[in-house]
Amino acid sequence: MARPSATSRALSQNFLADRATAERFARLAVPHGGPVPLLLEVGAGKGALTDTLAPLCRRLHAYEIDPRLVRELRGRFSGTPHVRVVGADFLAARPPRTPFSLAGNVPFSRTAAVVDWCLRAPRLTDATLLTQLEYARKRTGDYGGWTRLTVLTWPRYQWRLLARVGRRSFRPVPRVDAGVVRIERRPAPLLDGAAYDGWCRLVELGFSGVGGSLHASLRRAFPRRRVDAAFRAARLDPGVLVGAATPEQWLLLHEVLGR
Repeated sequence: MARPSATSRALSQNFLADRATAERFARLAVPHGGPVPLLLEVGAGKGALTDTLAPLCRRLHAYEIDPRLVRELRGRFSGTPHVRVVGADFLAARPPRTPFSLAGNVPFSRTAAVVDWCLRAPRLTDATLLTQLEYARKRTGDYGGWTRLTVLTWPRYQWRLLARVGRRSFRPVPRVDAGVVRIERRPAPLLDGAAYDGWCRLVELGFSGVGGSLHASLRRAFPRRRVDAAFRAARLDPGVLVGAATPEQWLLLHEVLGR
């Protein structure tokens, strides 16, 4: 078993070492077989995913922050002209001005920052990320509960858990398993403009935690009879915890309370 180096610990590096998993990930990232016009890879590492993603893209920008690995990657893909190895911190990159996809084996300690970058990129169409399994399950409702970020972005993005990856597929071997989460921009948002602004206010109010329940939190801004009617429409018990309400139920709450 490979021992983590000082650099790998500092950069939260766990390299994918299983070819079958890399090929499976590429099929999940490009489900229709491509070619994708432009794909950005975050955390290219030693090129395991770069190798399987490259045939599915017209252009691939592979970002890697570790200078040692950048040299190796540039040598490895020197004969692949549509692959550009970028030796830089991905989080400092400006999003492309044309539609693009994103994929990568995300450094576990930087997952939240990478996801935030994705959600702020106006031309991102989809992101397929290899993350800690706990993160992937939490964001996609696989634990039976839903997080504020997922609900808040649901009218614009769909979140899905596509696969689980055992920890022994990585070197050095991390302490936990991984999951493949896909964040896909909806072709047409479920809510837009003023309706989406109202949605954000409603979700923030519901997740404020004031009052001890979702019902009590919403009553801070709406009459009880309206909140009761919204809960009946969404088939929610008044004592339900905020995380137990599904995005679809939130949409029903928004529909009734927004009238």
